[in-house]
Amino acid sequence: MATTTQTNNTAQETADRISDLNERILDAGRKVGNAYLDAYEKAFESVADYQDKAAKQTDVEWISTVVGAQAKFTRDLTKVYVSAGRELLK
Repeated sequence: MATTTQTNNTAQETADRISDLNERILDAGRKVGNAYLDAYEKAFESVADYQDKAAKQTDVEWISTVVGAQAKFTRDLTKVYVSAGRELLK
């Protein structure tokens, strides 16, 4: 009877350690995922800023309009991508 109790306790302790390890792995994954999304967002905000700057420097109106629209598209797409990623990491 004592052997069965010891076996059950050992099995439960092992299961608890595995569960704790899994939680730490998931937390680390969330942190890495959020860091990636932060970097992605910052990088594409820079791209959109560059596009806006280029749009303002041209004297050709239709080019300015197209490049400005591209900058807005870049920002909107980045916002959607980052929001979806953050939602998945919750």
